[in-house]
Amino acid sequence: MFGLFKSKGVTVLSPTDGEIISLESVNDEVFSQKMVGDGTAIIPHNGTFVAPFDGEITKLFSTLHAYSIKHKSGLEVIVHIGLETVSLAGDGFEAFVSQGEMVKAGDIVIKADLEKIKSLGKDMVTPIVITQMQKYTSLEKYTGAVESKEPIMEVK
Repeated sequence: MFGLFKSKGVTVLSPTDGEIISLESVNDEVFSQKMVGDGTAIIPHNGTFVAPFDGEITKLFSTLHAYSIKHKSGLEVIVHIGLETVSLAGDGFEAFVSQGEMVKAGDIVIKADLEKIKSLGKDMVTPIVITQMQKYTSLEKYTGAVESKEPIMEVK
């Protein structure tokens, strides 16, 4: 009987409202060439970033420009808010959770002042990357406009 049920995979929800674009089109080689992992990206329409599934916040960068979350299946995703935003040292970002905290899909993780960050010359494209894609057999990505908490990827 063991192995009769296949894993349905993990649905990754959008961490924000916006427009989904391909990871390959992101203007940063680390992401576009999938050096960190495979995934997708979103041009955010607002500054609220939420948990894309139930899990543990495994990394909340001190600069608040990115966070990673781990699903109970072991799937880990990084949400990187904007490009080269690490240089802002947290300016324009506010955290609503702590590293190690368990969160539910849709819980607010970070709020970012998009206008302020843009005024500082930063591109707000937000890559959402699966860090260990080699552990999985398939990745289905969605395209188009998306609202927070709507599916953007299926990982199996």
